[in-house]
Amino acid sequence: MLGMGMTLTFDDLRGALAMPKEVLCGFFLQYTIMPLSAFLVSKLLNLPSYYAAGLILVGCCPGGTASNIVTYIARGNVALSVLMTAASTISAVVMTPFLTAKLAGQFVAVDAAGLLMSTLQVVLLPVLVGALLNQYCQSFVKTVSPVMPPIAVATVAVLCGNAIAQNASAILMSGRQVVLAACLLHACGFFFGYVLARLLKVDVSSARTISIEVGMQNSVLGVVLAGQHFGNPLTAVPCAVSSVCHSIFGSVLAGIWRCTTTTTTTTTTTTTTTADTIVDKKEG
Repeated sequence: MLGMGMTLTFDDLRGALAMPKEVLCGFFLQYTIMPLSAFLVSKLLNLPSYYAAGLILVGCCPGGTASNIVTYIARGNVALSVLMTAASTISAVVMTPFLTAKLAGQFVAVDAAGLLMSTLQVVLLPVLVGALLNQYCQSFVKTVSPVMPPIAVATVAVLCGNAIAQNASAILMSGRQVVLAACLLHACGFFFGYVLARLLKVDVSSARTISIEVGMQNSVLGVVLAGQHFGNPLTAVPCAVSSVCHSIFGSVLAGIWRCTTTTTTTTTTTTTTTADTIVDKKEG
């Protein structure tokens, strides 16, 4: 979260004003598709209460910062990706506890106030500190920025790996069900994120970005909140599995879209060249 804050500038806020439709569309889909999909998948698969709570928790989390890299690979709208991640992350202070309490509360007892305070500490404070550092200590930010991505990757690996390792025996017994649930959740996010964005008249590049933003969650936040506020350690397992699932789905989708974009560009260039040749011949 600190690294996210260190990438924010006032230009980002101006950028949000320049594309309000896309940002609002992405924000709306982020906090409707994933929470509702997690709830419905939990019901459909009849997940145990602790797994259902974990799946809903990660579905209610904001978009993950890895989505920015995946968007770049997919040749999507990177500026929109950064803005969406920032918007969903900051608003997660309210949205994540509220939605988790409403949806996961049907499976287990949820401490909404505790979730709110923890999300405030884990999300908003580091983001604000990072933003202030970026604004007033730019030389320091330039120095530490290169090491922030490796630190973020290591943090994800340690937290998610620890959640899985601590519950290895239980995962071996019902692991397939959890993996299936996580795969269905993220498949819904990527698919409906793109389709609904297009139905809302968003351009293709931005629709791809919204799809990636919706489909990729901040699973680490889910792991942290699950460990702090849910009595059963198995609640963190869907959050950890989610991290692997959305990374695989996002990478594959980005590769497909990158090839599709390249093909389209090549076709367009060829068509334009052919048309120019015909015009030149007619003029000759």
